[in-house]
Amino acid sequence: MEHLRQRGRPIIVRFAPGAAPPARHGTPRMTPTPPRVLSIAGSDSGGGAGIQADLNTCSALGCFGTTAITAVTAQNTQGVRAVHALPAALVAQQIDAVAEDIGVDAVKIGMLHGPEVVRAVAGALRRHGLRRVVLDPVMVASSGDRLVTDETVAALRSELFPLVMLVTPNLDEAAALLGRPIATVDAMQAAVPELRALGAQAVLIKGGHLVGDVLSDLLIDPEGSTLWQSQRIATRNTHGTGCTLSSAIACGLARGLALREAVAQGRDFVRGALQGAAGWRLGQGPGPLDHGWARHAH
Repeated sequence: MEHLRQRGRPIIVRFAPGAAPPARHGTPRMTPTPPRVLSIAGSDSGGGAGIQADLNTCSALGCFGTTAITAVTAQNTQGVRAVHALPAALVAQQIDAVAEDIGVDAVKIGMLHGPEVVRAVAGALRRHGLRRVVLDPVMVASSGDRLVTDETVAALRSELFPLVMLVTPNLDEAAALLGRPIATVDAMQAAVPELRALGAQAVLIKGGHLVGDVLSDLLIDPEGSTLWQSQRIATRNTHGTGCTLSSAIACGLARGLALREAVAQGRDFVRGALQGAAGWRLGQGPGPLDHGWARHAH
């Protein structure tokens, strides 16, 4: 029943039992509760990577994003100016707060700055029985500089790899994990089984740093291997590509997709975001992706 007014008098409009009143002024209907994706990552003040990219991706893919912030950075498209790491106990408390109330259907893990926070995150995953976990091992800056210590890399391998469904290193990160350079598709194919032997159920090596116009991403999981190849997109705006891919895959897993399908749809989403932002001029350096590209396309 809805009350309207005409010349100052109320008018009562009755609807059939069980019928919803029509939406007024474009008000959307109620929608089902969305899948829940927890991002455990650093904050990017420039908005292109980290939890900002993860939340934008979750929103674009119909998921509800929550966060456990591991570090706060002062950065823009030209580089990182400062990093303030949050205490491991606070990171764990954020995970607990989300998991105990809102719930978690899938997890994306990004920047973990030290062995203590790696162990805290691993403990929280065990404590809450979180299984659909995508680990994007942020270890090497785009300049090639190492961002984490050898002790942190060792903790990632021993503490987190055995707990996650998928690890998504780029070529530099895979090289840091294995201690040797990886610069060709053949080297990727040799490296993925070794990375999987570290404990992860599946490994996706991202070949965005390969030389040439063809990009190759290689997935090895319990069912075998899948190689995706696609044409490189001409754009300078690539900041946050890895964060976006890993969170898009987590969204697919949260929606109930099988791993390979989640990876395939994640890659498609990233390619659309790269194409959508190809003409953007946000900042003087490599800019962000267009996480809302699907809305613009329609």
